Amino acid sequence: MLQTDIREQTELREDHDAATAATPGPASPTAPADGDALLFQRCRWCGTPAYRRSFCRACGSMAFAQERSSGTGVVVRRNGPSPHNTWFVAMDEGFTLICQVTGAAPVAVAVGAKVRVVRAGAPLGQGLPVVELTRREPPAEPWW
Repeated sequence: MLQTDIREQTELREDHDAATAATPGPASPTAPADGDALLFQRCRWCGTPAYRRSFCRACGSMAFAQERSSGTGVVVRRNGPSPHNTWFVAMDEGFTLICQVTGAAPVAVAVGAKVRVVRAGAPLGQGLPVVELTRREPPAEPWW
């Protein structure tokens, strides 16, 4: 019985070593990366688009294909307090995600405004995608 336990441990260790060798490490900051590309998932079974999901919300499948987004969308609603300037954005491919709007004051962003992706996220996938308004709104003129 002791012999079996030792064999299982060595097999597990070999499997672990093989898995860590096959896993690529994080990219170096100087490596050319496509940081502006927003990647999303499309269900292989039903074709439903999703962003950072573990299973399809339509059919429950866990088989996804990764695709590149065109990077354009429409502001749907505000998420959180005004200083953070975070909004739900419906992308043209059909999925919705939370983004941070840059280049405009929170009061200048309106529901229905067209946006485009400036930065898809931090290098290792953390953080929110950053978007900017595609068409600047004219400054509000005083009514008096």
